[in-house]
Amino acid sequence: MPRANAALAHRLSVAPMMDWTDRHCRVFHRMMTRHAMLYSEMVTSAAVLHGPKERLLGFSAVEHPVALQLGGSDPRDLAAATAIARDWGYDEINLNCGCPSDRVQSGCFGAVLMERPALVAQCVAAMQAETDVPVTVKCRIGVDDQDPEVVLPVFIEHLAQVGVRHVVIHARKAWLKGLSPKENREIPPLDHDLVLRMKARFPELTICLNGGIGTLAQARDLIAQGVDGVMIGRVAYHDPAAVLIGADALWGDDHAPSVFEVADLMRPYIAAHLAEGGRMHQITRHMLGLFAGRSGARIWRRRLSEGTNRPGLGLEIYDAALAEVSRAAAAAA
Repeated sequence: MPRANAALAHRLSVAPMMDWTDRHCRVFHRMMTRHAMLYSEMVTSAAVLHGPKERLLGFSAVEHPVALQLGGSDPRDLAAATAIARDWGYDEINLNCGCPSDRVQSGCFGAVLMERPALVAQCVAAMQAETDVPVTVKCRIGVDDQDPEVVLPVFIEHLAQVGVRHVVIHARKAWLKGLSPKENREIPPLDHDLVLRMKARFPELTICLNGGIGTLAQARDLIAQGVDGVMIGRVAYHDPAAVLIGADALWGDDHAPSVFEVADLMRPYIAAHLAEGGRMHQITRHMLGLFAGRSGARIWRRRLSEGTNRPGLGLEIYDAALAEVSRAAAAAA
């Protein structure tokens, strides 16, 4: 069941990231923060309708609060996908209007939808009719030659008119012509001030800012400046402890496990996955950055990258890696 405090979870959230924020990654992140909203990878409406439901939509109850991000541009398909997802118990359904990849452009969804605010409003309204949880939108500030100062408020106004109460804004344009998805995450200049102005213009909406946030200090500062929350992306994957351990202070909670405690908390989850026939690598590939910047980080990455994809493997590699990191930490103390 969705958690009662899910509406507050957007003070800090972990962005939906393709090939990264799967169910195992989200459980790992949840071991570090009790409160942050965790987002799934984007799943297309077509995949939900025609693909393996458990693999695409299943998740552990410990992940709450957790959101499902859908990709698509057909209101009927998105409504049908939302109806299917309803029974899985997500706390939120999010529509992707920000991904710039060639695949989403050819399918007329993702960032290209910034050019079609009326269609986005139709999609959201159709989705809302099929669920009792909030339907939210993640978008860019604009695409290609659009003027964000002009198009972004119009886009948000369309959303507000159909009852959207929460928008996550990646504070960069998406260049659909000439930049790769990776370049679109780095090259277009950030405009945090524009997102802050959108919050001032739409005070009744929950406006969260995504893009270029690499520390908890930055997150706190942006919230203090007026946005309702921040969404953190790549740093939450590559150096998760830096931004997720201690993040619960944003909710007045002093929960802050050590990196070793997090590793220990993951052990029974990994053991259960192995017992079900899974492979350790499916989980530990998301954990390579746990000790980033700390003694033993290289040992940890190497040990968990070697041989953890073998079938029938037990916890011995994991335990040995953790023991080596512990010794390295003790030697450096």
